Amino acid sequence: MKRLTGDLKRYVGRFYEPLEPLRRSGRMGPTLWQLPETFKRDDDRLEATLKAVRRGRHCFEFRHQSWFADPVYEILRRHGAALVIGDHPERPFQTHEMTADWTFIRFHYGRRGRNGRYSERELESWKRRIAAWRSRVEVFAYFNNDWEGIALDNARWLKRRLS
Repeated sequence: MKRLTGDLKRYVGRFYEPLEPLRRSGRMGPTLWQLPETFKRDDDRLEATLKAVRRGRHCFEFRHQSWFADPVYEILRRHGAALVIGDHPERPFQTHEMTADWTFIRFHYGRRGRNGRYSERELESWKRRIAAWRSRVEVFAYFNNDWEGIALDNARWLKRRLS
C-alpha cells in the first residue's frame, strides 16, 4: 500500500490508461479514493495526490476521524474534489460537507435494516436530504455491494422516489 505516496503520476496513468475510451465517450463518472481506517490525516499527501490527478472528478472516502477537518475540506474545494458522504453506523463522525459542485454518497448499510438493507424510514430521510442537495449540486449515490443483492433493492427504492 502506497498510501498516496510514490510516483503518483505514473500510478495514476497506469490506472486510467484502460479507462481512456470510457473517459473519451463522456460516460466516466467520478473516481472514488477509499482510504483505510488506519490512514490518518496527511494534508501534504492529499494535496500532492490532487495535483497528480488533475483530470476528471475525484472523491475521497476518509475512514479515519482525523480527516474530517476544515483544512481538509479547503484542500478538496481548491481542487474541485468531493468529500464522500459516507453512511456507516460505525463512523458517525463522517459529515455531509459539500466541497465541490457535486457530491458522492456511499451507503454502506443502514442502522435499522438487516443484512445491509436500509429501512424505509432511513431511505425516506435520505430521499429528502438528496432532493434538497440536488437543487444545489449534482448527486451521485452508491449503495455498497452485497452478497444478496439488497443494494439493488435499496437503490431502486430511492431512485423511484427521487424521479
